[in-house]
Amino acid sequence: MNKQQLAAKIWASANKMRSKIEANEYKDYILGFIFYKFLSDNEVSHMLRLGATIEDLPDALTESDQEIVQSLRSDIGYFIEYENLYSTWLKKGKDFDISNVVDALNAFSRLIGSSHKKVFEKIFDTLQSGLSKLGDNAPAQTKAVRDLIELIKDIPTDGKQGYDVLGFIYEYLLENFAANAGKKAGEFYTPHEVSLILSEIVADHLKDQETIRIYDPTSGSGSLLLNIGTSIARRRGDADKIAYYAQELKQNTYNLTRMNLVMRGVKPANIFARNADTLEEDWPLIDEPLFVDAVVSNPPYSAPWDPSGKENDIRYAKFGLAPKSKADYAFVLHDLFHLRPNGIVTVVLPHGVLFRGGEEGKIRQALVEGNYIDAIIGLPANIFFGTGIPTIIMILKKERIETDVLIVDASKGFVKDGKDNALRARDIRKIVDTVLQRKNIEKYSRNVPRDEIRGHEYNLNIPRYVDSAPPAEAWDIYASMFGGVPEHEIDQLHTYWDALPGLREKLFTSFGNGYATPVENPEHVISSDASAAVFRSSVADAFSGFKEKLVVSLVDGRHDAQVVGGETAIAADIFERLGAVPLVDEYSVYQLLHDQWLTISADLEMIQTEGEQATRRVVPNMVSKKVRGAETEVQDGWVGRILPFELVQERLLTAETSALREAVEELSAAESGLAELLESLSEEDKLDMAIMLNVKNDAFVVGGVNQVIREAKKERKDDNWDEGTPQAVAFLAKELLTVKSALTKTVKTDTAALHQHTKVTIENLADDQVRELLIAKWIEPLIDSINRVPGEILDTLTKQVVALAKKYETTFAELALETKSTKHTLSEMVSELTGSDTDMRALAEFSNLLGGE
Repeated sequence: MNKQQLAAKIWASANKMRSKIEANEYKDYILGFIFYKFLSDNEVSHMLRLGATIEDLPDALTESDQEIVQSLRSDIGYFIEYENLYSTWLKKGKDFDISNVVDALNAFSRLIGSSHKKVFEKIFDTLQSGLSKLGDNAPAQTKAVRDLIELIKDIPTDGKQGYDVLGFIYEYLLENFAANAGKKAGEFYTPHEVSLILSEIVADHLKDQETIRIYDPTSGSGSLLLNIGTSIARRRGDADKIAYYAQELKQNTYNLTRMNLVMRGVKPANIFARNADTLEEDWPLIDEPLFVDAVVSNPPYSAPWDPSGKENDIRYAKFGLAPKSKADYAFVLHDLFHLRPNGIVTVVLPHGVLFRGGEEGKIRQALVEGNYIDAIIGLPANIFFGTGIPTIIMILKKERIETDVLIVDASKGFVKDGKDNALRARDIRKIVDTVLQRKNIEKYSRNVPRDEIRGHEYNLNIPRYVDSAPPAEAWDIYASMFGGVPEHEIDQLHTYWDALPGLREKLFTSFGNGYATPVENPEHVISSDASAAVFRSSVADAFSGFKEKLVVSLVDGRHDAQVVGGETAIAADIFERLGAVPLVDEYSVYQLLHDQWLTISADLEMIQTEGEQATRRVVPNMVSKKVRGAETEVQDGWVGRILPFELVQERLLTAETSALREAVEELSAAESGLAELLESLSEEDKLDMAIMLNVKNDAFVVGGVNQVIREAKKERKDDNWDEGTPQAVAFLAKELLTVKSALTKTVKTDTAALHQHTKVTIENLADDQVRELLIAKWIEPLIDSINRVPGEILDTLTKQVVALAKKYETTFAELALETKSTKHTLSEMVSELTGSDTDMRALAEFSNLLGGE
């Protein structure tokens, strides 16, 4: 399994195991054990690097060997005795007991190195205090914990893949727990897509700095901090020059922050975390206040707070105090205070902070007049776990060249994901590009002068400055009465007419009075037009050599290709190629790349960690089946580690695959024939047939009808053979059953043979075959999707032209005539009806309403 499959498996199993424990609570247990496994395996790896062997560990990892104990406490920050290693728990099997965990966690707390106290002290408190909730008694708790440690034992920490796999699974579980925790999710998790927006904006701002300090005053799980650190490191190439400052109110989420930072490879010396109330207990002032290069936060929305006695608090004195019912601006001012002069703040807030009055209005005015607000990004509703309220990202800086405010309305860019909305890669990239380049985009973004904001009394509500609403549909009265399409509505398609010269005149013939007649067959006109052909060619020319370039860099260079950063480089190439191409939305093409990159990057990661043999490797296909009433994993054939069986069959085993496909189609035809025979019978004939044929499990089973079949065969020789008789149907059913039985055996045998042949083929692929298959899996789907783009754009134009023509196809006069004719017809039908006196009076009144006489 790759890391995505492994993470999904662990989540599915964990969700079943948690029984009645809330997802938000259960996460603390499973993530705590994952972290303990990380520490345990990390200690073993460190010992092996020092020259020890696995056999040495039972004697070496004991508290009695103080030299080893002190060495590990100094090197990695802690010591875990052999008896308390995660791997030792697994070896105990049925002898494992909940007391082993209790003893191990107590020992861990006692043996933390003095230089690592701030990172590891009390980090397992939540796990320790919650063990009792996993069962009503010690045996129940033992079983629950044994199941948990068995569940996560497959997470690889052998160094071949690095701890990114474990970190990925940790993040995957966090996100899924958040999705299932409802409103409580906001306490510990910011959706990854929102983190990416903040990360890219902050990383670009800090790209030229040598050392960087980033701070999250409401850190939750620490994922927001880590995503920003990852983006910065990707641009700089040196993750060790980043210091992480985190403060979190709740102890369990504070522990998550520290675990997450450690597991992602952040050095303990670069971790500064506090468990405290950010608004009540600011970062301790020792020599000077904490000042950082970037503050990122997603504080609780509109939470109450206590502003009393804080008038002279250095964080708020310059701007004022937020109202006690809504602490949003208290967090904003806290973030701004801790910023260095050339730093950046990115904070997620509820939409109301843009327009609410009172104290908040005064703070907003001070921020605008002080030139602190750099940009405001309106996000789609329903993208945060547990809340559907609209949110924004506010970007602030202490030193700005610009005096305007960039306002972005990104609320329409999303895809539905069940009941929620989700930002796509294209949406994220467009937001980031717009902010970094301060773009003015119609109905999307605008740099708003400060005077205009003053004119609106510092109300920053986004619709006041950027109208992203689609235009209301209007109906032209003249066209509705007399027909024709209004030319001003045709003008609204000007981007197409600019890019496809001469096409408008072929689709619409102008009356000369502001109206035009549409052509009868717009689909044919557009598809055959010369300008459309030129447009298709312009896209093809733009991507000339693109496939070959990808083959060289990704397929031929797969062992050295960039997994992190590779997508960014290819995206830059796509944007450059599309620079002069009209109509094509570069962000939609970027989405095609991103979707395909998920597959490419996962495969590259496996090839680069496991070697070229991964391309020729097949692994058991494990599926979940019920065995004796219990869900059990069993093998169901094989799957390619990198190369799918279906792809190999289509490209290299075409004859066998085609023959099997034909046999399957013939089998389907035989089954359909049997079903049609049954449908052709009357209910009485079906009773007769029931005597001759038994129906079981949707398959026909012949029973005691040999004599009937013989009679049917005799009758078939006669001229009076009637195919509709039960005997004839029975004969035909027998024939089809014979064919079906033979085909079923053939399909089963050939399927197994093809499956085995595919396995052997993958294991013995030649180098050129591997290359061909990787091109087919990685490159060709992307190229094919790009090649479809021009046709999809022209199809969209066709639909809009057809809709315009249909809109005014029938005039009011024609509708009136049709209505009159229908009323007359109905009135005549009513006049022919008879009934009682009351019925006739009612029908007469109805006729009058219809305009009859």
